[in-house]
Amino acid sequence: MTKSARYHIPADLLQPLWLRSRESLADGGLIYDPLAAAACQQCHLAPDCLTGNVDQHQLLHATLTLLVDQRVQHFLRRFPNGHVINVGAGLDTRFYRLDNGRCRWLELDCDETLLWRQRLFHRSERYRMRPGSVTDLSWLSQLPTSFSSPVMLVCDQALLQASEAEVARFVQRVGCHFHQLELCLVLAGDRCQTALGQQLGAQGYGHGFADPVRQLLQWLPWSEEVASHSPLDVACPRWRPWHRWLTRLTAFRHRLTPVVTHLRY
Repeated sequence: MTKSARYHIPADLLQPLWLRSRESLADGGLIYDPLAAAACQQCHLAPDCLTGNVDQHQLLHATLTLLVDQRVQHFLRRFPNGHVINVGAGLDTRFYRLDNGRCRWLELDCDETLLWRQRLFHRSERYRMRPGSVTDLSWLSQLPTSFSSPVMLVCDQALLQASEAEVARFVQRVGCHFHQLELCLVLAGDRCQTALGQQLGAQGYGHGFADPVRQLLQWLPWSEEVASHSPLDVACPRWRPWHRWLTRLTAFRHRLTPVVTHLRY
């Protein structure tokens, strides 16, 4: 396909896909995402994708992707027929990476993004798409309050641009809708905007929490914490220099970058 025939996808939508593609082709990459690599061959890379500290953004994005993948894999090992609801999916390829042949998957995003997904990714009978977002929650009324098998709701990085009030509204509305649910959310620490946070790959986010799990438990007091992981917890050689830096700043490990939180009720 010639360059002129490639898709011109908005940079904020394309960059996460491109970062996963780039990570998949790197020696010792944290994730392997051949579908992202194949899709990127059809896309024109916008200059905006190349701005900033790309290598560190790639490492942070890949690490967060790995941590969320691990939580979803753990859920599907326990409940092979489980349902996964992915809110603000963007061009996420998690279904194709983790599909066990039995789970059912629902992707929610705006209409334009869903059209791009249809163009770039193949269909599956256990995979559905529906309009919805973290701010427009009308999709909740179209879902049952209980499913035939356990449900995990994933919000990989769509909440990062939401304000604290929007995050609170999303979490509480979701928490009040489902009778039983596992929540896997990526939330920003309150030190992401600092110079050190920016060097770690963090960007400008709409909120920041000193203790994301504690905040979630205040909004959903009937839930329990299953896990909470910082990218800095991952044993990766590319994080090792930062590990030495942060040995005396252990209290900031969950505050300098987005973290992956996993709750259940």
